[in-house]
Amino acid sequence: MGRPFQADGDGIRVGIDQDEREVLAHLLDQVADLLDPGTPDPGPVDPLAEALGLDPAELPGSGVEGSGAASPPVAEPEDPAVARLLPQGHREDPAEAEEFRRLTEHGLRARKRSSLRLAGAALRGPEPPLLTAEQAQALVKGLTDLRLVLGERLGLRTDEDTERLQALVHARSDPDDPFVGLAALYDHLTWWQEYLVAALMPPRGRFARRGGRRG
Repeated sequence: MGRPFQADGDGIRVGIDQDEREVLAHLLDQVADLLDPGTPDPGPVDPLAEALGLDPAELPGSGVEGSGAASPPVAEPEDPAVARLLPQGHREDPAEAEEFRRLTEHGLRARKRSSLRLAGAALRGPEPPLLTAEQAQALVKGLTDLRLVLGERLGLRTDEDTERLQALVHARSDPDDPFVGLAALYDHLTWWQEYLVAALMPPRGRFARRGGRRG
């Protein structure tokens, strides 16, 4: 299996096939939709679960954000996955936490949505896709946010939870179990992100040459 991401000149070459890129771009769009405070209340439908073809009731930690408010929300989001993306600024002082959220949440939502949309658009670019540094950084952030949402839906809280998830993926005891499928997706996204971060790191030899010139 080839590398999903690899440094290529001034950009990052994407080695993921077109179908997988479209799925990833669509998932990034769904996370961006979760962060849109102006999205009408979808009722019992979880947009990410719907995109994956899963029943939200079968996923641990499922919830639905339904603010639809015209002004930026102050209270912590009802959807626990969105709350993971927009964490409390002050956990020990509710008043400070509410003020921090009032001052920062609107901008944080906007920045995250913009980054997610940029990453999704880059994956849908012309063949073969070559990401700029800005697009690659946006994709790293987008993968982090997507994994946070999936991690919340999977009920990942501790290292033991993660180990349990990995055991499920490797065992593949029931490929028709939506939990197992979602766990496999989380594992695959983690693998992609590791390669992308490695591709963004500067070559070691460059630092070695610089060090040699200082001597």
